Amino acid sequence: MTDLALSSSLAMAATHPDPAFPRFHPRPAQGWINDPNGISYINGCYHVFFQYNPLSARHSQIQWGHVSSADLVHWEEHPVALSPQPGGPDSAGCWTGVVTLDGLVPTACYSGVQDHGGHSQVVIARGASDLVTWKQDGHVAASMPADPLVTAVRDPFIFHFNGARYAMQGAGLADGRAALLLYTVETLDDWKYQGIWLTSADPVAAAHTPAEIWECPQLVQVPVSSGGSASSGGSGWVMMFSLWLSGDDHEHANGVGHLIGSLTADPLSGLPVFTPSSGGKSDLGRDFYAPQIVQLSYDSADSSPAALLWGWANEGPGRDGRRGRTQEEIDDAGWSGVLTHPRVLSVVDGALAVTPAPEVFAYRGASVASGATGFVVVPAFAEVQVRGASGAGAGAGAGSVELVLGSEADAQVVYSGSLAAGEELRLFVDASLVEVYRSGSVATTLRAYPVPGEEWQLTLPTGATADVWELTLPA
Repeated sequence: MTDLALSSSLAMAATHPDPAFPRFHPRPAQGWINDPNGISYINGCYHVFFQYNPLSARHSQIQWGHVSSADLVHWEEHPVALSPQPGGPDSAGCWTGVVTLDGLVPTACYSGVQDHGGHSQVVIARGASDLVTWKQDGHVAASMPADPLVTAVRDPFIFHFNGARYAMQGAGLADGRAALLLYTVETLDDWKYQGIWLTSADPVAAAHTPAEIWECPQLVQVPVSSGGSASSGGSGWVMMFSLWLSGDDHEHANGVGHLIGSLTADPLSGLPVFTPSSGGKSDLGRDFYAPQIVQLSYDSADSSPAALLWGWANEGPGRDGRRGRTQEEIDDAGWSGVLTHPRVLSVVDGALAVTPAPEVFAYRGASVASGATGFVVVPAFAEVQVRGASGAGAGAGAGSVELVLGSEADAQVVYSGSLAAGEELRLFVDASLVEVYRSGSVATTLRAYPVPGEEWQLTLPTGATADVWELTLPA
């Protein structure tokens, strides 16, 4: 095992020919990664798996990579956890899934595909107590439903309600609707199909999560607050989907959406019923897809995060005026894909609020600027805290914040967003990955590719100030 942040990122900075390679979002030094999988907190350690092709920077031969951390700051890279088994139910890939404890045994439940026709089965693998070694015997816990209306199924997710364990999968239906399928899971070895649970025909879902297939479905319980009081609202349920459309090919124009609602028991069957009341986009960037959320706590009185989210930031051909990368450039670089920082979820005044996990502030190093105004040069690896003006009257300091990459002759606007009086933004720049967090709102995930001689520049509206720090890995 190696310290991933050192071996694959910080140490690579001196020798890696690609200035776009991230240092503070752990990933293997080479190869393709996409969806975060199997995120779990077991025996005092966070485990993050991800879809992985170590052999090239292209989406094929999908396995499960694996990193772990006790503190969300220092990461270790482990051997590949799950690999396609020749002749098995996952011979064409070990795709998205979860890791849960079955008694004391770590168990992976994932989409196994035998061919590339889109039909998957839920495959089970058992892990050692440290989640580093795994036994794959090809056991299938759930096959494709016999319902002819269901044409595509993928991405199992497990949740608990009223003391019972349930699972859901994303699906596409023959009539064009996206859907969720519900399962009861008394034993992880044998899931019982209960039918189509929710579809995009629901009017709230139709407005906020339109898709042909709901991929990577998530359902977690998070704190709810109102009026600025973090402890006043108890907890609520957030459902999240990646909004797949035919022809996406890793572009994912619909992005990721969520529904906020209630979970109640059906009076006849006792099965859970999710009733959405509102929703929206889960990230405002075009470079964010396939997030996974881990439920950590159901106790809203607990000050620790109830749920943490990681997302996939893919490489892009260039969007919204940003310079992208061609497939040839990605091949030459030898790597593709980054996972975001872990993110804390809550519902504030009826809307989803996303903040960086507080542990990532441990990367904050030397101060570059304090209370800066107007125009600020930002390091290639940086944290920035921007505050709108306050106390000078209504509308004071309102305007736009712009983050620009490039030279005077060739500048590209990577991020542009409004800033109200008293509002706060936090920006993280990690080579080619930018994450922007707005107080009381969702994040914005963006990709941009620096070349030698270019610098990041931040422009602030009148009255706004910025504190800037270089990022560094703490001892």
